[in-house]
Amino acid sequence: MRMEAFDAYRYYQSLKLHFESTTYDATKYNFKTSANPKSFWKRNDKYHFAKLAKRFSETPELIGYYTSHFINGTTWVGEMLSHEDKYQSWLKRMQSISYLFEQDINKLSSQVNSFDELFTCTDGEKPVIINMYLQEEISLETVVIINKITGFMKRLDKEITETILWPDVSRKIRKYDPFIQVDLDKMKKIILKVFTS
Repeated sequence: MRMEAFDAYRYYQSLKLHFESTTYDATKYNFKTSANPKSFWKRNDKYHFAKLAKRFSETPELIGYYTSHFINGTTWVGEMLSHEDKYQSWLKRMQSISYLFEQDINKLSSQVNSFDELFTCTDGEKPVIINMYLQEEISLETVVIINKITGFMKRLDKEITETILWPDVSRKIRKYDPFIQVDLDKMKKIILKVFTS
């Protein structure tokens, strides 16, 4: 079935709300919002959505496109269309996720003596895993995957006392989670291999 401009807009609205809100979950609500065709056709940027609807016939591809931009801080559809590099970079990461994950695990292991040390907070400060992500030494995907395996974020949200940067970082990690689909057993094996060798 051909995607319509309004469909492209509806997914955009849903994902924008998902990444910016603390309560709305796009996957839980099946990408439904209060968006309606009548208000959509009054928008000045509707032609951007028509362009995306023509380009992406598959919903998962469009969701990936929007996700790749929202995690990089691009929130306006017009800006997304002029920053194709963000989507292409995201696609490459998704295609080589196991390799990138292993590279990141090697980097992380060189900074600590044990796997658990990655999540150790001292005096309410951010742990190694978060600092390395913020310094762009490891990817957001790696942090999300490790959280899928260990659930370390619950503890960090209680232990990190910094209130300016951390709430946004925490929300981004949590909100990105449903869009990272990987073989967790394979990822666990990579962690074990690196940390036990």
